[in-house]
Amino acid sequence: MKRLRPRPHSVVRASSGSPRFRLPLGSVRVRTMLGAVAIVTVALLAACAGLLGVIRHGLVGSAERTALTRAEAVAGVTGSGRLVDRLAVPEGEDSLLQVVTDDGRVLAASHNLAGRGPVASFEPADGHDAAARSLDLALRPDPRPHPFRLVAVRAKTADGAGVTVYAATSLETARYTQGLILRSMVPGIPLLVLLVAAVTWRSTGRALRPVEAIRTEVAEITERDLGRRVPVPASRDEVARLSRTVNSTLDRLEESMDRQRRFVADASHELRNPIAALRAHVEVGIAHPRLLHGGELLDDVIRVQQLADDLLLLARLDAGQTPERTTLDLGDLVRDTLARRPEGRVPVSASVSAPAEAGTAGAPALVRGNRGQLARVLDNLLDNAQRHARETVTVTVTTGPGEVVLEVRDDGGGVPGADRERIFTRFTRLDASRSRDAGGTGLGLAIARDIAAAHGGTLNAGPGPGGRFSLRLPADSSV
Repeated sequence: MKRLRPRPHSVVRASSGSPRFRLPLGSVRVRTMLGAVAIVTVALLAACAGLLGVIRHGLVGSAERTALTRAEAVAGVTGSGRLVDRLAVPEGEDSLLQVVTDDGRVLAASHNLAGRGPVASFEPADGHDAAARSLDLALRPDPRPHPFRLVAVRAKTADGAGVTVYAATSLETARYTQGLILRSMVPGIPLLVLLVAAVTWRSTGRALRPVEAIRTEVAEITERDLGRRVPVPASRDEVARLSRTVNSTLDRLEESMDRQRRFVADASHELRNPIAALRAHVEVGIAHPRLLHGGELLDDVIRVQQLADDLLLLARLDAGQTPERTTLDLGDLVRDTLARRPEGRVPVSASVSAPAEAGTAGAPALVRGNRGQLARVLDNLLDNAQRHARETVTVTVTTGPGEVVLEVRDDGGGVPGADRERIFTRFTRLDASRSRDAGGTGLGLAIARDIAAAHGGTLNAGPGPGGRFSLRLPADSSV
C-alpha cells in the first residue's frame, strides 16, 4: 500500500485536528504590519534614490562649473596669441586641458594628455557658448578609465583660426560619495524595516487586544446568561464605542428575551384556565351527558379561539409583517364598525367632525392603513370602554394639522395616572378588572398600541373624567 504524502503548502495538524501553525494573512494585525513595512520600504528606497540623485547632481554641476571656468581661461589665452604647448593644471587634481583645431590637430594639452589625440569630437551647438558631457577616460600611467565631466568651448587663435578647448574635471569624488552613502544607508534599511514591523506588530496587537476580549466574551454568551457584558476600555476611541454599542445591543437582546419569556409564560397561563374548563366540561359531558351546559362550553371555546387569534396577531406584528394598506376614511370606518357591532352593555355614540377650514362638517378624515387592523383597534378600544363605562361611550374623529385623531371616552372610573402606560403591557389587568369574565385576556390594548405604532401613529390613555383613549394617525397627504 502506497504511503500518502502531504500536499505542498498543506497545514500540518496536531492530533486534535487543529492546525499547529498558520500565519493569519487575513488578520488586521498582519495586514497592518505588511502595509506599514511596504510603505516604509518604498519611502526609504525613494529617499535613498532621491538623496543620491541630489548629491550626484550637485557634485557633477560643481565639476562642470570648474571645467567651464578653466576652458574659458584657456580660450582667452588662445585668442591673445599666448598659447603654449603644455597647459598647466592644478597639482593634486585629475584635470584635463586640450586645444584641438577644426582639422583634428592638438595645439596644446596638459601633461596627462601629452602625446594623445583629441579626447572628444563634440562642439557647442549653434547659439551656445559651451557643451558638456560625462565620459570615462584613461590617463597615463594608469590604464583604467576614470569618470570625468568634459566641457567644450569654442575659441579663435590670434590669426583667426577656429579651435575647440576641452577641459575636464574628475568625478571620482562624486562616485566615492555615492558609494559611501550606499554603504551607509543600505544596511540600515532592513534594520529600520524590521524595527517598524516589530513596533507595528506590537502596537496593533495592543490596540486589538480589547477587540479580542470583546470577541471572546461575546462567543461565550448564550441565551442562558444574557446578563454578561463585554469589557469597556478606558479609552475614548472606536473600540470603546464598539464595546458600548455591543453592551447596548446585549441589553436590548436581554430585554427582548425577558419579554418573550414573560409573554410565553403569560400565554401559557392564560390558555391553561379555558383549556382546563373545556376539559372539565367534556369530562362531565362524557360521564353525565344530561349535566352538560352547551353555553358554557361554547364560551370557553370562544375564549380559547379569541386568545389564539390575539397571540397570532401579536406574532405577526412582532415579525414586522405589513399587510396591504389603502387610503380610507376613519369616519366611515367608525360608522361601519358601530353598525356591525352588537349594542353591548352600554350604548355607543359617534361624532365625526372636521376643522372649519375644511369646508363642510362631513369632510373626510383620510388616513392610509389596513382597514382590518384599524377596525381591530377600534373594536378593542370599544370593548375596553364598554367593560368599564357606567352609562355612555362616545367615539369622536377629528382632523388636525397633518393628523387624524380618534378618541374613545367612557364615563367609568378612568385610568389612574400611574397605570396609563402599564395597561398597554401584554396580559396586564388592573386590580379592578382581575376577573377574566369581566377583564378580557389583557391583550386588547397591547394589540391596539402595536397596530397604531405599525401605522406610524400613537395610542395613549389620557386624563379623566372617565376613561379616555386617543389614537393619532398621520393624515394621508397623497390625496
